[in-house]
Amino acid sequence: MSDKKIYSYFPGCTLKNKAKELDAFARASAQALGFELQEIQDWQCCGGVYPMSSKEVAAKLPAVRALADARDKGQDLATLCAACYNVLKQTNNAMINDENTNLKANNYLKADDIQYNGETKVLHFLEILRDEIGWDNVKKAVKNPLTGKKIGAYYGCLLLRPSDVLKFDDPENPQIIEDFIKAIGATPVIYAQRNECCGAYTMFEDKSIPETRAQAILNNAEDFGAELLVTSCPLCRYNLIKNKKDSKLDVIYFTELLAEALGVKEAALESLKKEAVNA
Repeated sequence: MSDKKIYSYFPGCTLKNKAKELDAFARASAQALGFELQEIQDWQCCGGVYPMSSKEVAAKLPAVRALADARDKGQDLATLCAACYNVLKQTNNAMINDENTNLKANNYLKADDIQYNGETKVLHFLEILRDEIGWDNVKKAVKNPLTGKKIGAYYGCLLLRPSDVLKFDDPENPQIIEDFIKAIGATPVIYAQRNECCGAYTMFEDKSIPETRAQAILNNAEDFGAELLVTSCPLCRYNLIKNKKDSKLDVIYFTELLAEALGVKEAALESLKKEAVNA
């Protein structure tokens, strides 16, 4: 890439505390691949879950503000967290296709001199790799191919559904993370539970549900030969690790493997250590 492309970047709350490594590895990898994640100033929590009611507009406003900010900079809006991606993408869709949401949101935002009608393109980091960098260019940038590693992709719910809005990948047979795994030199493991819900959002109602779901996912991945699982959802990772019991599978963020393959993992870890010391 001759000119470095800059994306407005919405990190989300979890990437500032429990999932700092997801963020750090992504930033380092972006630099290695020739693009930059420019964090939006004064962003607010996306809410974690998209409010389905068309009457619930106030909860959508942080996402609308972020979308408008990226639009005003002339940039696409990138994110890493599966939940943030889902909320941003669905909110953007509502601002285009739901007159009630558009009208009420813009009425709220008049005081901030904001008018937004869905002009921003929302991209997950994986979509940037697939659609803008290209898997062949990712392969060319790899310095430490992860040859021999058998890795299972865990998509969960929020990257894939609702598929008619997100348009991230085929919800029944997604390929983007498998293609990512191939690009960094490893071997993807296809297993039945990779796009099934981990049950994390039910933990407060009945903790046996996420426990059962996590075990089913991990056991299924192990049965098909996976040595490791990768995800982009902090809540999915937490749930799978918390409930893995006898499973030996580790669950890590896909950006960690990317940083390792690109040769920037250690530098990213050092930046995290310095940040912790200065905190």
